[in-house]
Amino acid sequence: MTSIENIRKDFPILKNIIYLDSASTSLTPKPVVEAIDDYYYNYNANIGRGAYKTAIKTGQKVENTREKIANLINASSNEIIFTQNTTSAINIVANGFSFEKNDNIIISNIEHHSNFIPWLNVEKSTKNNLSIDVKIAEADSDGIIDSLIIDELIDNNTKIVAISHVSNSIGSCQDIEEISKIVHEHENVYLLVDVAQSIGHEKIDIKKFDADFIAAPGHKGLLGPSGTGFLYGKKELLKKLSPTNLGGGTITSLKNKDFKLEEVPYRFEGGTQNISGIIGLGRAIEYINSIGISKIKEHTQYLTRELYTLLSEIDNVILYGDLENIFNIVSFNIKNVNPYDVSKILDETENICVRSGFHCAIPSLNLINANEGTVRASIHCYNNLNDIKKLVDCVNELSKFF
Repeated sequence: MTSIENIRKDFPILKNIIYLDSASTSLTPKPVVEAIDDYYYNYNANIGRGAYKTAIKTGQKVENTREKIANLINASSNEIIFTQNTTSAINIVANGFSFEKNDNIIISNIEHHSNFIPWLNVEKSTKNNLSIDVKIAEADSDGIIDSLIIDELIDNNTKIVAISHVSNSIGSCQDIEEISKIVHEHENVYLLVDVAQSIGHEKIDIKKFDADFIAAPGHKGLLGPSGTGFLYGKKELLKKLSPTNLGGGTITSLKNKDFKLEEVPYRFEGGTQNISGIIGLGRAIEYINSIGISKIKEHTQYLTRELYTLLSEIDNVILYGDLENIFNIVSFNIKNVNPYDVSKILDETENICVRSGFHCAIPSLNLINANEGTVRASIHCYNNLNDIKKLVDCVNELSKFF
């Protein structure tokens, strides 16, 4: 991998803090910020609204990002819809899918709320007319979902199975290829995969996943700006979704009360997009590709194993998840200490940034009996062994007081 010292130079904020919260949002490298500045300073314009040179250049830059995303996941560019984040991508499917009476949806109890609440809302909002049912696949105590459990839950009324590749709370990684095989053994059942915690850390190939939909953020593993993300969908399925954000840029004609929708994906991208963010996301994808996703994975998994192993040697520390199946995330607690207090002390004494609480994934924390939440350290390419050792030393010292 490009030397860690050179990578860290692209993240000036690391001069002041130890940042271990990339599962929430990653740091943004200089080249991405520079790409955003270049847009605002040199060709600031809207897209699809003008025939002048800067508007055309802006449109080309946005479509270049769409192509970069498609290449990243082995898809076609017309299967990529720009969104604000993973949450909005999942909601496009949840709110645009054509459900029929007594259909059901399968999720798991290890999901982020973004892949939980939209489906519960579908169930709630259709209670009186369609009676949609949400079924929950139970993960084991390490956060792993047995594909056979999903198989047992699927019936003739199942329409969507929505599963996270990697848990944001404890880092457990699901076997998506095996789950996909199970799902697609059943006719007219579709698979949505939330890759918020894996994209950018591991090669995501939708042909291998055979996912019908993928929801992803730009601001986590991809090192892009906040307010960016995308939904991938097989084109024939995207055509069946009803757009819920209609307006400027989503139609080709309007006469009296009759209008014709734009082609996929543009019918889903109503209004002015986060243009600078999308351009920044394109540059971020170039950045991680220049390092190499396989090398990023090797580096971050090494640090993850070191952190988990060193924390396991400290008395009074509780670790969650199985070391053999966690991905870039180490979730832990110090016995009898509120995780919020641990996080505050680490920040105020040593400028170490970790997340505490329920991580917008309450069901998964109930699963592991972490009723007050956990402390979560999450890792990316800019972290080094010194970051890990500093955190471990501080946790070790803290644990002695309780």
